Amino acid sequence: MKSKLLYYCLIAPISRLPYWMIYGVSNVLYVVLYQWIGYRKKVVRKNIERVFADQTPTWRLQLERDFYRHFCDLICETVKQFHISQSDAEQRMKHLNTAVFAPFAQKGQSVIIAGGHMGNWELWGVSAALAIPHEIIGVYKRLSDPFFDQKLRSSRGKWGTKLVATKEIAQYLKDHVNDLKATVLAIDQSPANPQKAYWTKFLGQETACYFGPEKLAQEWNMPIVYGHIVKTKRGHYETTYELVCEDPQQMGYGQIIELLNQKLEGDILAHPHLWLWSHKRWKHSRTN
Repeated sequence: MKSKLLYYCLIAPISRLPYWMIYGVSNVLYVVLYQWIGYRKKVVRKNIERVFADQTPTWRLQLERDFYRHFCDLICETVKQFHISQSDAEQRMKHLNTAVFAPFAQKGQSVIIAGGHMGNWELWGVSAALAIPHEIIGVYKRLSDPFFDQKLRSSRGKWGTKLVATKEIAQYLKDHVNDLKATVLAIDQSPANPQKAYWTKFLGQETACYFGPEKLAQEWNMPIVYGHIVKTKRGHYETTYELVCEDPQQMGYGQIIELLNQKLEGDILAHPHLWLWSHKRWKHSRTN
């Protein structure tokens, strides 16, 4: 009941506001989350300090503020997506170099799309099916609240994107082996079990990484495409696709993970305020 009240009394009305009002809400939210509540400020500050230790405190503080302004935009834009029109979605998220998918689509070969929590990945998830010839299969962690889980799947899937829970993706791929699909994987989440993770240096830090992208690519012989997301102006984004690995079964252990991390690291260093610094990326320590 509380979930439905929250959605119908707050989220749904806000989602119907015009964009100029959405960003007015975002400006207020910035004051509330950053200046009043300090939402995850310790986590954000610690992450920025460890990655950019060579920068001045003034520089790091400016990055912190820029991140929270973008983060508040992201929250409000995500709410707006519950009632976004197709024309707005296509205008606000441009998909560039989609020709990279064409050779694989023509021969009926599925692919993996990898990326990080950069820019507005939620808008990407809504709009990708409008631009890519493969069926978009988003791998996600199912929400504990059934009502909001259904709303999330409905919002993401309004133009064809399908969400499959992380624990179910292996069986889904087996059951849909002949479908032309693009399985979408985020590569910058912290693994639940660091003992089974792939460890590497990422942004200068010892980092545990999910091995899933490499494992699935090699098991099902799926080429890997990386999506570079940038923010061109407030509320507008571009995703440029780059083929990272055409023949994953010829790659050695860890090579695919290293290539993907290099792409994401380059994006973060180029546009640091667009990454999700509030995530506890380095909560695990390497014990061996």
